[in-house]
Amino acid sequence: MDTRPSKTAHAAQHQVHDLYRELLHQWNAKSAKGFSDLFHEQGWAVGFDGSELKGREGIFGELSRVFKDHQTGTYVGMVKEVRFPNADTALLHAVAGMIPAGENYINPGLNAIQTLVASKIKNEWRIELFQNTPAQFHGRPELAVALTAELAALI
Repeated sequence: MDTRPSKTAHAAQHQVHDLYRELLHQWNAKSAKGFSDLFHEQGWAVGFDGSELKGREGIFGELSRVFKDHQTGTYVGMVKEVRFPNADTALLHAVAGMIPAGENYINPGLNAIQTLVASKIKNEWRIELFQNTPAQFHGRPELAVALTAELAALI
């Protein structure tokens, strides 16, 4: 039995990877519109601090304020896995680090585990949910060090 992914599955994997990369790119470009446009109309984002941004307009509004009022850092991310529960739904697991504004190295305290749920409607992948969770690894500092080293290799 051939267990290699089909060309369609391989293409979908690349499209979802690209969606995630574009999400980080739009954040790094400080583009609230570009970031929010990657979401479905009723998409949902959960920020690093736990704030919940609901709907494309809500995401746009909050990020417009954040980018205007704060010096945001630059994300460096790595996709760990993409799974497809069905042909039109993708679950992406990634790790990310942030280089604070004005600095040139990842701050381990800002490392994150990121989860993205995307769905394909009319042949276009859009984000349903993006969750950005602090990677604190309480009581396991070696995991934080290892993650930072893995992400630093991307710089």
